[in-house]
Amino acid sequence: MSKSIQEQHTVPHELTGKRLDQIAATLFVDYSRVRIQEWIKSSFITVDGKTCKPKDKLYGGELIALDVVLEEEERWQPQKIVIDVVYDDEHIIVINKHAGLVVHPGAGMPDGTLLNALLYHYPELALLPRAGIVHRLDKDTTGLMVVARSLMAHTSLVQQLQDRSLGREYEAIAMGELTGGGVVDKPIGRHPVHRTKMAVVERGPNFSGSAGKEAITHYRLLKRFAGYTHIACQLETGRTHQIRVHLAYIKHPLLGDPVYLSRQRWASGTPDPLKNTLKHFSRQALHAKKLTLDHPHTGDTMVWESDLPDDMQQLLSALEQYA
Repeated sequence: MSKSIQEQHTVPHELTGKRLDQIAATLFVDYSRVRIQEWIKSSFITVDGKTCKPKDKLYGGELIALDVVLEEEERWQPQKIVIDVVYDDEHIIVINKHAGLVVHPGAGMPDGTLLNALLYHYPELALLPRAGIVHRLDKDTTGLMVVARSLMAHTSLVQQLQDRSLGREYEAIAMGELTGGGVVDKPIGRHPVHRTKMAVVERGPNFSGSAGKEAITHYRLLKRFAGYTHIACQLETGRTHQIRVHLAYIKHPLLGDPVYLSRQRWASGTPDPLKNTLKHFSRQALHAKKLTLDHPHTGDTMVWESDLPDDMQQLLSALEQYA
């Protein structure tokens, strides 16, 4: 499978003196700066029929032409895996991901992922970077995520993630009794000792390595139970395991979290019937409840909400019963 893209523009005089990559990014608005630079270096973007360098300056009136054929990436195979599509059009796909589904192939998981499923249901995604996946949910986190279906949408969604205009709200059940909402503004990076985990990583007198990347999580109280709290979380940034790491940092890890929760699987004083329920809840209690974005083509603000999955609803019912 391949797709040809041909487009050309005359450089307006108000862009006189700017670099070719800057001008091309202004004129070819559907594509990212990084992709445009790659196309210039590969001679897919030319100026008056000639190959130029990204840093070359233009003076207005030149004809910039884009002529590229996108080739299918052959690294991943389509697989017939059932997915819950809540919305799609020619530019975006919104998925309600179920627990246990890995989003992207990686070490120890070469296939059987959401990416493989997307390639089966939407073969044209083979032409896009990572089959259009622009953000992820952890394997056992459920809920909403958006996938790009066109290059223009890919550029737009990545930009919305970068400028923090793409809204993502989660519901979670945390250990302990939170007294109210708050904000956790702590950088997250790879754990300095346990490399399979993430952690709050700050520079300080006892740490001379690299600090983590900026990470900000807002949370608010939905309902407090005896020893547990139902909360909503909103992300400003999108670091790996961000909500799980931040809540563990403030001593309120997610109920059922197999990585960031200590050996204590329930709060002290939890009655035996509730313990039996908790024993059978084997994942972190986290669900991507709400997704808000500006449609890449129309610019309209679009909002989706997803009901809590059955296992979290049953867990909340049990907490309510024994509160």
